[in-house]
Amino acid sequence: MTALIVGVHTFSFAQTQGLKDYYQSYFPIGVAVNQRVITNEAESKLIVQEFNSITPENAMKMGPIHPSENEYNWAPVDEMLGYAKIHGMKMRGHTLCWHNQTPAWFFMKDGVKVSKALLLERLKVHIGMIMSRYRGQIYAYDVVNEAVPDAGTEMLRPSPFLEIIGEEYIAKAFEYAHTADPAAQLFYNDYNTENPQKREKIYQLLKKLLAQGVPIHGVGLQGHWSIYEPSYQGLEESIKKFSSLGLKVQITEMDVSVFQKEHESREKTAKDKLVLTDAILQKQAEHYGKMFEIFRKYKSVITGITFWNVADNRSWLDNFPVKGRKDYPLLFDENFKPKPAYFKVIDWKK
Repeated sequence: MTALIVGVHTFSFAQTQGLKDYYQSYFPIGVAVNQRVITNEAESKLIVQEFNSITPENAMKMGPIHPSENEYNWAPVDEMLGYAKIHGMKMRGHTLCWHNQTPAWFFMKDGVKVSKALLLERLKVHIGMIMSRYRGQIYAYDVVNEAVPDAGTEMLRPSPFLEIIGEEYIAKAFEYAHTADPAAQLFYNDYNTENPQKREKIYQLLKKLLAQGVPIHGVGLQGHWSIYEPSYQGLEESIKKFSSLGLKVQITEMDVSVFQKEHESREKTAKDKLVLTDAILQKQAEHYGKMFEIFRKYKSVITGITFWNVADNRSWLDNFPVKGRKDYPLLFDENFKPKPAYFKVIDWKK
């Protein structure tokens, strides 16, 4: 048992208890994984101890799982699903339709752009093949990912799906998914959902789709935040606004960067040098703690929290958006030890 002092509190870290146990009566606590982390002894031990849900970080994205028209790369997802079953975990699917990481062949045939009919057929086959294979085993899917732009007046992000099919591609993706596995929970997933302008766009999109009878069951707030955002008011407003449509809410890709949030890749500069001080760790801890306080408040509509990576030894934020910059966005440090933020997240149980 390890003791850690945070502020005026002393917490004991019991190796037999994990986040999943503290939040057992609230919602599943998940983590994004790949084949390497589930086979690494130290990381796997931490995953099993702390989490009761996993999401393939990249293996189910359109390019990795369907690299060519008649080729599917099932092995990584099969391995993760087997891991989830062995350890009694839920598994989420991420993601069925996304403008990014879609293989080039998907939009082309014989060197020219495909027709609307062919692209719809390819989307239907893609979704059907995946969800039929894992029918009844993966409980929820991010069906459409990041279809709404951050700025401007356009309601939908420019993409080959929008260009070739039109806005109905979103409805069709959900319909195909529901047909393939009627019991699966289907989510629209996006980042920056606490921005008032983007929040309203997403809200109007979902409201319209629901009015059309499209089978959408929830909205995923990605939760790629920082110690400076989101505002707690903005987070609550998003949860309330989306749940007012009758949708469940999940935090699908949570991490809290120690840097100001940026979305565009750039080179590293002198200002990016960071000393990870106790003050920064405490600020991160307070932010995590307050957000989980909000999550608990809305447990009637929040059905899952998923962290995007296990520990600070490896995060997708390393080198993004700043090349060569290390980030420290998770609850566990580079040696898989709990950080002050971890204890803030479980502080309410003390």
